[in-house]
Amino acid sequence: MSDSGRPAQQPSSPDASGTVDDGAHAVRVTSTTLASSTAARPRDAESSVVTHSVQAAASWAWRFLAIAAALAVVFSLVAYLKVVIIPVAVALLLTVLLQPVSSFLRRRARFSPALAAATSVILLVAGIVLLVVVAGRSIVSGISDLSDQAVQGFQKALTWLADGPLHIDNEALNGYLDSGLAALEENSSALLSGALSVTTTVGQVLAGAVIALFCTLFFLMDGRRIWSWLVGLLPRSARERTHQAGRRGLVTLASYARTQILVAFIDSVGIGIGAAIIGVPLALPLGVLVFIGSFIPFVGAIVTGSMAVLVALVALGPWQALIMLGVVLLVQQIEGNVLQPWLMGHAVSLHPVAVLLVVTAGTLTAGIVGALFAVPIVAVLNTVFLYFHGHDKFPELGFDDHVDVRPSGRRSVMVMSAENMLSAGVPATTRTTTATETVTTTETTSGPASAPDLSKGDRDDH
Repeated sequence: MSDSGRPAQQPSSPDASGTVDDGAHAVRVTSTTLASSTAARPRDAESSVVTHSVQAAASWAWRFLAIAAALAVVFSLVAYLKVVIIPVAVALLLTVLLQPVSSFLRRRARFSPALAAATSVILLVAGIVLLVVVAGRSIVSGISDLSDQAVQGFQKALTWLADGPLHIDNEALNGYLDSGLAALEENSSALLSGALSVTTTVGQVLAGAVIALFCTLFFLMDGRRIWSWLVGLLPRSARERTHQAGRRGLVTLASYARTQILVAFIDSVGIGIGAAIIGVPLALPLGVLVFIGSFIPFVGAIVTGSMAVLVALVALGPWQALIMLGVVLLVQQIEGNVLQPWLMGHAVSLHPVAVLLVVTAGTLTAGIVGALFAVPIVAVLNTVFLYFHGHDKFPELGFDDHVDVRPSGRRSVMVMSAENMLSAGVPATTRTTTATETVTTTETTSGPASAPDLSKGDRDDH
């Protein structure tokens, strides 16, 4: 009984829908326990069907697809801009090779940076022209003898096919020759289009050579300023580590380039001298060809050396060709087992299997250019990634060299200070002087300069 004399109504229990009727109002009560359990049921069901390993694999899969898509975009962009990117890459290699010459001219001959860079590039061009002229004269003088020897060797081969163990009659040989000439005539249009494409490629090579020489000139003159500008685009916290990693990557690139030139020179001298001793025609041009091909590690010297074996086979016969093959294999053994491990050292710490796979992947991706640049790119990336993960391959470099990004930092501080003074209502005559003085604020300023060290800035400017 209630105080008013009416019987007290007991609150009824909630019905199936979760509604409680107290006689005056219908209050809908939502059970937290029921809701949470209902929401948890699909998750439990999903967990029972999809295991944790499958969920982890799915997470890795979509991340891998995102990375693959990003790499595809990068490769497409590189392929589209290859006319510019390849000369810049060549210019980087030439820069690390010519940097000692330019530094020597600056220190000893007291050349200006521009004059030292120009002199280094001129010496490079003069050396290439001299090599081409000497090799060209050798080709012109020896091509007639080689053609005569090739005809004689061809006749000997026909005689051996007819009178040797194969016993191929002359009619069959003539039929093979006629079919070969007919196929050549049928594919003359394809050969003509290929010649036109070669002409286009030669034009692109010449244009790329000009771009590479100009980039090399400016890299030698203002390489430090260009690098400082690039590092200055990064966040402040990443600039110093990126600069130190870049220094080590540059040392790796320089070590690779200089070592590869020395190895290529030894390969070309060994195979060229062997060809000259055996009496192979065009020994000097073959040596130059081996020198160029040796820039592709392990593979280039073998391919170009096989051309020397082919010339020996055509001009001299099978026994001299076998001797030439032995010379090529001997030079390759010396390169792979002595020169590469001893000269490369820890600068390019890539296993020979890794080098072979990288060269193959580069060849499949970008042809000869990919084969040339695959190993140095991977070597530099290996050094940089190891440094970012705490392993310094060149601790002797130290950390005394710091990147200088003050010009970009000063401009940003000047703009910020001018905006702050405008908002503070500083008179125009005062704003001009103060904004000019705040240009001297150092890189560590992260906002409006509260108390810039003007004396230090004056010392830097003067």
